[in-house]
Amino acid sequence: MKKTLKTLRSIAAAAAICTAFATNADARTQDGLGVGIIVGEPTGLSFKQWTDNTHALDAAVAYSLSDGNYFQFHADYLIHNNSAALNPPELKGSLPWYYGVGGRIRTDRGSTRVGVRVPLGITYLFADAPVDFFAEIVPVVDIAPDVSLRLNGAIGLRYYFK
Repeated sequence: MKKTLKTLRSIAAAAAICTAFATNADARTQDGLGVGIIVGEPTGLSFKQWTDNTHALDAAVAYSLSDGNYFQFHADYLIHNNSAALNPPELKGSLPWYYGVGGRIRTDRGSTRVGVRVPLGITYLFADAPVDFFAEIVPVVDIAPDVSLRLNGAIGLRYYFK
C-alpha cells in the first residue's frame, strides 16, 4: 500500500511539473494522448484520446485497492456535452459532462470477468494547459462468467502530450 501511494504521489508531482511548462491550449486542441492517474475504484493509469471536440476514447489499467485487489482493464467511447449552463463566464476553462459505453476485463483470484460499463462524469479542461481533471461514476454489468451489477467511481488527472 505504501509503495502504491508513493507511486501515485510521484505521478501527481510529474503531472504538476508538466502543467507548469504547458503550452497555451486546452486538452481537446492537442493531437496527442492524455496520460495520467485514476484514483478510486479502481486506481491506476488513465489514458484519453479526443477524436473531435465532443467525442473521445478513454482507457485505464488499474487495480482495486478495496475490493479484493483485482486487476482491471477498461476502455470507453465518450460523448461530451458542452452545455453553456456548466460553463459559467468566470471559469477560464470548460466543464463538459460526459456519458458513454465501454467494456471491462477484470481478473480476480484466477477467474476472469467481462462486463459492460456506462460511465457518467464531468471533466474540467484547463484553458491554459493541456490538462484535464475528471470525476466519474460508472455502473458496470458483468456478463461473464455470470451476471452481476457493480458500481465504480473515481477521480483523475491527465496530461496531454503532442
